[in-house]
Amino acid sequence: MPIPNLDDIRRPALELLAEKNEFMRIRDVFQMLAPRFHLTDEDLTRMLPSGTQLVWHNRVNWACYDLYRAGALDRPSKGQYRINDYGRNLLKDAPARLTRTYLGKVSSNFASFIEPSVTPGPRAEIGQVVEDENQPDTTPEETIDAAVQKLSSTLRAELLEQLHKVDPFRFEQVVLDLLVAMGYGGSRDEAARRTKASNDEGIDGVINEDRLGLDSIYVQAKRWQGPVGRPAIQGFVGALAGAKASKGVFITTSTFSQTAVDYAEGVSHRVILIDGYRLADLMIEHGIGVSTLRTIAIKRLDSDYFASE
Repeated sequence: MPIPNLDDIRRPALELLAEKNEFMRIRDVFQMLAPRFHLTDEDLTRMLPSGTQLVWHNRVNWACYDLYRAGALDRPSKGQYRINDYGRNLLKDAPARLTRTYLGKVSSNFASFIEPSVTPGPRAEIGQVVEDENQPDTTPEETIDAAVQKLSSTLRAELLEQLHKVDPFRFEQVVLDLLVAMGYGGSRDEAARRTKASNDEGIDGVINEDRLGLDSIYVQAKRWQGPVGRPAIQGFVGALAGAKASKGVFITTSTFSQTAVDYAEGVSHRVILIDGYRLADLMIEHGIGVSTLRTIAIKRLDSDYFASE
């Protein structure tokens, strides 16, 4: 089954802590709670899109933290939890899915935590948190990652649209700037001299693999409307053979057919295929044709700072 969301994790986590009735380390909660959801090894090793944390660990962490903020768990130190009397009473009447809205209704502490600007009043009123019960709850990291992915997807589409509009020479310059930004070719002037010296027999450029020029990479950069087929890759490999070159990069704004991919993987030459989506991602990663709108630093508590000396 898929990894459960926060709403489905909170009650089982509370039940597990009630069964143990002792302080549990969060890593033990990860391990002992997983079988209840029949998670596979693939589920347990799935990472957040940012690659910073396991999805399962991230969700269990926040589920337990929400229960702590609701007053149902005690936490003597970060990463350790134990159920308390309020948590046991909560289990008696709590639904199977413990949503943030429900916790806000039954816990003034949690209502204040998620909506600190709410004026204290009757418990039911404090819990009037604006939230869609039909939408699965996500952790802050997952929300951020989803937003970043959406922004990146939009930017990728805009980059590809722009690349299709530029003239062929300008496109080659974009590719040159990208390769230099990735660490190939030394300086831009050095790389430009190499690419201008080529431009024949199906090769658009030659760039140093390293700053010392110990090896060369032959480049073909083409704007393409439909999928690039095997014949185009065969022609490029033939050009590499004619130049007695062993390494090449074929870059396009389009995609590659499966036969083209299979052929590139099967030849003795080292040929890397970069389609439009990967090209746009590399441009975003290395800051080519894009600018930084805003940088957000996400901070967390430094427990060592508060530790006794």
